[in-house]
Amino acid sequence: MILNAMFNRIFGKKPDDAPESRISAQRMRTIEGSSAADRAAEMLSAPSAALKLSHEEARAVVAYMRPHKIAEGTRFIKEGDTANTDFMLLVLDGEVTIETIVVSRTEPITVTVLGPGNLIGEMGLLDGEPRSASCTAMSEVRCAILTRDALNQLLADEPRTAAKLMMSISLRIAERMRESQDKLKMYAQLTQAMQEEINALMPI
Repeated sequence: MILNAMFNRIFGKKPDDAPESRISAQRMRTIEGSSAADRAAEMLSAPSAALKLSHEEARAVVAYMRPHKIAEGTRFIKEGDTANTDFMLLVLDGEVTIETIVVSRTEPITVTVLGPGNLIGEMGLLDGEPRSASCTAMSEVRCAILTRDALNQLLADEPRTAAKLMMSISLRIAERMRESQDKLKMYAQLTQAMQEEINALMPI
Protein backbone atom coordinates (compact mmCIF):
# COMPACT_ATOMS: atom_id res chain seq x y z
CA MET A 1 0.00 0.00 0.00
CA ILE A 2 2.84 2.37 0.88
CA LEU A 3 4.64 1.39 -2.34
CA ASN A 4 1.48 2.10 -4.33
CA ALA A 5 1.18 5.54 -2.75
CA MET A 6 4.82 6.31 -3.54
CA PHE A 7 4.38 5.06 -7.11
CA ASN A 8 1.29 7.23 -7.57
CA ARG A 9 3.11 10.26 -6.15
CA ILE A 10 5.93 9.89 -8.67
CA PHE A 11 4.11 8.64 -11.74
CA GLY A 12 0.44 9.42 -11.19
CA LYS A 13 -1.31 12.27 -12.96
CA LYS A 14 -1.97 15.45 -11.04
CA PRO A 15 -4.81 17.89 -11.69
CA ASP A 16 -3.80 21.23 -13.12
CA ASP A 17 -4.78 23.01 -9.93
CA ALA A 18 -2.81 20.68 -7.61
CA PRO A 19 -0.58 22.48 -5.07
CA GLU A 20 2.51 21.01 -6.78
CA SER A 21 1.43 22.57 -10.09
CA ARG A 22 0.91 25.98 -8.51
CA ILE A 23 4.31 25.84 -6.79
CA SER A 24 6.00 24.85 -10.04
CA ALA A 25 4.25 27.64 -11.94
CA GLN A 26 5.43 30.19 -9.39
CA ARG A 27 9.01 28.98 -9.67
CA MET A 28 8.88 28.96 -13.47
CA ARG A 29 7.81 32.61 -13.44
CA THR A 30 10.96 33.51 -11.49
CA ILE A 31 13.19 32.42 -14.37
CA GLU A 32 11.15 33.89 -17.21
CA GLY A 33 13.29 36.19 -19.35
CA SER A 34 16.53 35.07 -17.69
CA SER A 35 19.22 34.42 -20.30
CA ALA A 36 21.28 32.49 -17.73
CA ALA A 37 18.31 30.22 -16.95
CA ASP A 38 17.69 29.66 -20.67
CA ARG A 39 21.36 28.81 -21.19
CA ALA A 40 21.35 26.39 -18.25
CA ALA A 41 18.20 24.64 -19.53
CA GLU A 42 19.71 24.31 -23.01
CA MET A 43 22.85 22.75 -21.54
CA LEU A 44 20.92 20.26 -19.42
CA SER A 45 18.68 19.18 -22.32
CA ALA A 46 21.24 19.21 -25.16
CA PRO A 47 21.59 15.88 -27.05
CA SER A 48 25.20 15.67 -25.87
CA ALA A 49 24.34 16.47 -22.25
CA ALA A 50 25.15 13.97 -19.51
CA LEU A 51 21.61 14.30 -18.17
CA LYS A 52 18.92 13.06 -20.53
CA LEU A 53 16.25 15.63 -19.72
CA SER A 54 13.67 17.16 -22.01
CA HIS A 55 13.74 20.95 -22.36
CA GLU A 56 10.65 21.26 -20.15
CA GLU A 57 12.20 19.03 -17.46
CA ALA A 58 15.47 20.97 -17.68
CA ARG A 59 13.65 24.27 -17.17
CA ALA A 60 11.86 22.79 -14.16
CA VAL A 61 15.23 21.77 -12.64
CA VAL A 62 16.76 25.19 -13.38
CA ALA A 63 13.87 26.84 -11.53
CA TYR A 64 15.27 25.23 -8.35
CA MET A 65 18.85 26.32 -9.02
CA ARG A 66 20.45 29.66 -8.16
CA PRO A 67 22.99 31.64 -10.18
CA HIS A 68 26.45 32.09 -8.74
CA LYS A 69 29.83 33.58 -9.70
CA ILE A 70 33.20 32.20 -8.62
CA ALA A 71 36.28 34.42 -8.81
CA GLU A 72 39.34 33.28 -10.73
CA GLY A 73 41.71 31.25 -8.56
CA THR A 74 39.05 30.29 -5.99
CA ARG A 75 39.15 26.71 -4.73
CA PHE A 76 35.44 26.14 -4.11
CA ILE A 77 35.57 22.39 -3.46
CA LYS A 78 38.37 20.83 -1.38
CA GLU A 79 39.25 17.15 -1.54
CA GLY A 80 38.29 15.34 1.66
CA ASP A 81 35.91 18.10 2.79
CA THR A 82 33.02 16.66 4.80
CA ALA A 83 31.18 19.89 5.63
CA ASN A 84 30.63 21.31 2.15
CA THR A 85 28.99 18.45 0.28
CA ASP A 86 25.41 19.64 -0.10
CA PHE A 87 25.52 21.07 -3.63
CA MET A 88 26.41 20.48 -7.25
CA LEU A 89 26.89 23.09 -9.93
CA LEU A 90 26.46 23.44 -13.66
CA VAL A 91 29.22 25.45 -15.36
CA LEU A 92 27.75 28.12 -17.64
CA ASP A 93 30.93 30.06 -18.47
CA GLY A 94 34.58 29.64 -17.54
CA GLU A 95 36.82 26.67 -16.79
CA VAL A 96 37.43 24.60 -13.67
CA THR A 97 40.52 22.52 -12.83
CA ILE A 98 39.88 19.19 -11.12
CA GLU A 99 42.79 18.05 -8.93
CA THR A 100 43.44 15.15 -6.58
CA ILE A 101 46.18 13.90 -4.27
CA VAL A 102 47.58 10.51 -5.26
CA VAL A 103 49.53 8.03 -3.16
CA SER A 104 53.03 9.17 -2.09
CA ARG A 105 52.51 12.76 -3.33
CA THR A 106 52.01 15.93 -1.33
CA GLU A 107 51.02 18.16 -4.25
CA PRO A 108 47.81 17.52 -6.22
CA ILE A 109 47.86 16.46 -9.84
CA THR A 110 45.41 17.78 -12.42
CA VAL A 111 42.88 15.15 -13.44
CA THR A 112 40.96 17.20 -15.99
CA VAL A 113 39.70 20.66 -16.90
CA LEU A 114 35.93 21.15 -17.21
CA GLY A 115 34.13 23.91 -19.09
CA PRO A 116 30.59 25.04 -19.90
CA GLY A 117 27.92 22.36 -19.77
CA ASN A 118 29.68 20.20 -17.19
CA LEU A 119 28.28 19.20 -13.81
CA ILE A 120 30.54 19.30 -10.75
CA GLY A 121 29.92 17.86 -7.29
CA GLU A 122 26.97 15.61 -8.09
CA MET A 123 28.31 12.67 -6.06
CA GLY A 124 28.44 14.73 -2.88
CA LEU A 125 24.97 16.08 -3.58
CA LEU A 126 23.53 12.56 -3.54
CA ASP A 127 25.53 10.77 -0.83
CA GLY A 128 27.00 13.53 1.37
CA GLU A 129 30.35 11.71 1.52
CA PRO A 130 33.69 13.60 1.60
CA ARG A 131 34.63 15.34 -1.62
CA SER A 132 36.75 13.11 -3.86
CA ALA A 133 38.68 15.91 -5.61
CA SER A 134 39.46 19.62 -5.40
CA CYS A 135 37.97 22.13 -7.84
CA THR A 136 39.54 25.51 -8.65
CA ALA A 137 38.25 28.21 -10.99
CA MET A 138 40.82 28.83 -13.75
CA SER A 139 38.93 31.96 -14.76
CA GLU A 140 35.83 33.69 -13.49
CA VAL A 141 33.13 31.03 -13.51
CA ARG A 142 29.42 31.64 -13.93
CA CYS A 143 27.38 28.67 -12.78
CA ALA A 144 24.00 27.47 -11.55
CA ILE A 145 23.93 25.70 -8.18
CA LEU A 146 21.51 23.01 -7.01
CA THR A 147 21.60 22.39 -3.26
CA ARG A 148 20.40 19.28 -1.48
CA ASP A 149 17.58 21.28 0.13
CA ALA A 150 16.49 22.48 -3.33
CA LEU A 151 16.67 18.91 -4.65
CA ASN A 152 14.46 17.73 -1.79
CA GLN A 153 12.00 20.52 -2.59
CA LEU A 154 12.04 19.53 -6.26
CA LEU A 155 11.33 15.95 -5.19
CA ALA A 156 8.33 17.15 -3.18
CA ASP A 157 7.00 19.48 -5.89
CA GLU A 158 7.91 17.64 -9.10
CA PRO A 159 8.66 14.02 -8.13
CA ARG A 160 8.79 12.67 -11.69
CA THR A 161 11.28 15.28 -12.83
CA ALA A 162 13.35 14.84 -9.65
CA ALA A 163 13.35 11.05 -10.09
CA LYS A 164 14.57 11.38 -13.68
CA LEU A 165 17.25 13.86 -12.63
CA MET A 166 18.51 11.57 -9.86
CA MET A 167 18.46 8.54 -12.16
CA SER A 168 20.43 10.45 -14.81
CA ILE A 169 23.01 11.53 -12.23
CA SER A 170 23.29 7.96 -10.91
CA LEU A 171 23.82 6.58 -14.42
CA ARG A 172 26.48 9.22 -15.07
CA ILE A 173 28.30 8.27 -11.86
CA ALA A 174 28.06 4.57 -12.73
CA GLU A 175 29.54 5.28 -16.18
CA ARG A 176 32.49 7.10 -14.62
CA MET A 177 33.05 4.23 -12.18
CA ARG A 178 33.12 1.71 -15.04
CA GLU A 179 35.65 3.88 -16.87
CA SER A 180 37.80 3.97 -13.73
CA GLN A 181 37.55 0.18 -13.38
CA ASP A 182 38.66 -0.27 -17.00
CA LYS A 183 41.67 2.00 -16.36
CA LEU A 184 42.56 0.04 -13.21
CA LYS A 185 42.41 -3.22 -15.18
CA MET A 186 44.71 -1.78 -17.85
CA TYR A 187 47.10 -0.55 -15.16
CA ALA A 188 47.12 -3.98 -13.48
CA GLN A 189 47.83 -5.69 -16.81
CA LEU A 190 50.64 -3.24 -17.57
CA THR A 191 52.15 -3.73 -14.12
CA GLN A 192 52.00 -7.51 -14.50
CA ALA A 193 53.64 -7.36 -17.95
CA MET A 194 56.43 -5.12 -16.64
CA GLN A 195 57.02 -7.44 -13.68
CA GLU A 196 57.26 -10.43 -16.02
CA GLU A 197 59.85 -8.60 -18.15
CA ILE A 198 61.86 -7.68 -15.05
CA ASN A 199 61.73 -11.30 -13.87
CA ALA A 200 62.92 -12.48 -17.29
CA LEU A 201 65.85 -10.04 -17.28
CA MET A 202 66.80 -10.66 -13.66
CA PRO A 203 66.15 -14.34 -12.90
CA ILE A 204 66.50 -15.32 -9.27
